[in-house]
Parts: sequence; C-alpha cells; structure tokens
Amino acid sequence: MRAMILAAGRGERMRPLTDTLPKPLLRAGGKPLIVWHIERLAASGFTDIVINHAHLGEQIEAALGDGSRFGLNIRYSPEPPGALETAGGIAKALPLLGRQPFLVVNGDVWCDWDFSRAHRRTPLLTGNRAHLVLVDNPPQHTGGDFCLDGETVRYASEATGPTLTYAGTGIFSPDFFASVPAGTVLKMRPLLDAGIARGLVTGERHTGRWFDVGTPERLAELDRDLKSELNPAP
Repeated sequence: MRAMILAAGRGERMRPLTDTLPKPLLRAGGKPLIVWHIERLAASGFTDIVINHAHLGEQIEAALGDGSRFGLNIRYSPEPPGALETAGGIAKALPLLGRQPFLVVNGDVWCDWDFSRAHRRTPLLTGNRAHLVLVDNPPQHTGGDFCLDGETVRYASEATGPTLTYAGTGIFSPDFFASVPAGTVLKMRPLLDAGIARGLVTGERHTGRWFDVGTPERLAELDRDLKSELNPAP
C-alpha cells in the first residue's frame, strides 16, 4: 500500500512564516511537520510515499531527498504555481500511486491516528470508495463537516448525533478520482459529496490527538505540547 502526503498548499494563514519556507517544513517538537508523518508511516509498514508540492517545492525535495534515510522511497508530484487543490493534486499523482487503494494525509496536520489501520481497511475498499478519519470538532470549526451513521458518512446537516470534522486523513480507491482529468484544479468536496450521496464513503471517529496547524498560534501551541512531552519537567 502506498501513501500520499499533500504538501502543495501555499499556507496563506501562516504568513510570513511561509513566505520563505513551505508549510510542511515548519517545525514543531524539533522536527518538520512532514517528517512526523514520514517517520510514522515508515514505522507503520509503508515503503513508498508520494509527495505533491508547488510553493517552494524544491525545498521539500532538498530536505527529504529520496527517502532512504527514513527507510522508504519518496517520489514527488510537482504542480504548477497555485497548485491543483486536493482532488486535482491526487488525480495528477495517480500514475505514481498504483492501482490499489492508498492512504492520503494532509501535510499540515499533526495526528496520532495509527497509520497501520490503513492496511487493515484496504481490502474493504473495492470500487469507487473512500474511507475518512473524522475527529471531534475543534474550536475553529465547531459546526463540523460530516456525521457517522454506523460507518457510513453523512452530511453534518443530517446529524442526529455529534457532527465531526474531517481529519485530513483518508483511504481512497484510485477509481474515486477517475473522473478528474490530470491537470484539473479541483477541491475534494465535490467528489466527497458525490460519493456520500451514493453511499460510497465510510468513516471512523478518531478520539486521539489531532491538530490542524493552520495558524502561527496553533503551530506554537503544538510545538509547546510536543516539547513538553519530549522534555517533561522534573
């Protein structure tokens, strides 16, 4: 099973930090955000990773190389200035991701969801299907995105229980993106809406830790938390 880390975003809300450094290379707990993902993917049995990039992408390639120092193989999917949005970026990278379901992780989140769970979920993902990791709504997104009916993902507007937020981590069949021509600029939501309407999107609730590192303040908060764990007070 292969994994893709989404790293093409401009990181507008993180400026001026992202004026000279791509957002996935911002550091928290002593290492770049994207390295947390890579190390955890390697520890979970992944050997092949695809990373897309646009803004200052050459810095990402220079920092990570071919992945050999992490014990895996990294390939890159460069995008034009402005990037292709999430679905467009994944569609462009499909030739690198193979014909089996693959894991997708946003490069600007930090989460302790167990990536090895993706290996167990993959055999269930036949056809044009997707499986999303959902978390409790953070303070900056109290309305949520979706809800769960068993394992079936529904719209937040249909919720009879708690609404949840997409964690930026999911497992996707390549067929989920088959309708997107390579090079198209397309967000993920239209594909998710179509899949949810057909009952093709499942999900699970992650109750562990999750940070959407969307602002300098949240980056600083994550940095403090991770450093306090690595260097607990006596």
